[in-house]
Amino acid sequence: MAIETTLSIIKPDAVERNLIGAIVSKFEEAGLRPVGMRRVHLSTAEAGAFYAVHAERPFFGELVEFMTRSPVVVMALRGENAVARNREIMGATNPADAAEGTIRKLYAHSIGENSVHGSDSLENAAIEVGFFFRGTELAD
Repeated sequence: MAIETTLSIIKPDAVERNLIGAIVSKFEEAGLRPVGMRRVHLSTAEAGAFYAVHAERPFFGELVEFMTRSPVVVMALRGENAVARNREIMGATNPADAAEGTIRKLYAHSIGENSVHGSDSLENAAIEVGFFFRGTELAD
């Protein structure tokens, strides 16, 4: 199995409810190690640039507004098959469809306020980690 690095974001709805520790624990318990982490308050420009892939979608403005309403926690997670493992731990985008015990099943309020973001591929993980962290900011 390959050791990978992926991006996870604890979104405003979870940060506002003081769920940072609980969410980080879920990743650590599943074998993913935070190698970079910080709390940031994204600007509209930063959120728009990060989610630019969704710019033509009808929910883009709402997504940017949500992601900028309060701080988020960005994390680079490392471990075996980190991209797929992170997505498994998060659960389905719609918390109603998420498996029991997943972060979204436990903490998300809705599809829009689903508590966490995770890279969807190894290629996007590299881009997304690079968006928030310089290589020298990641420490094993």
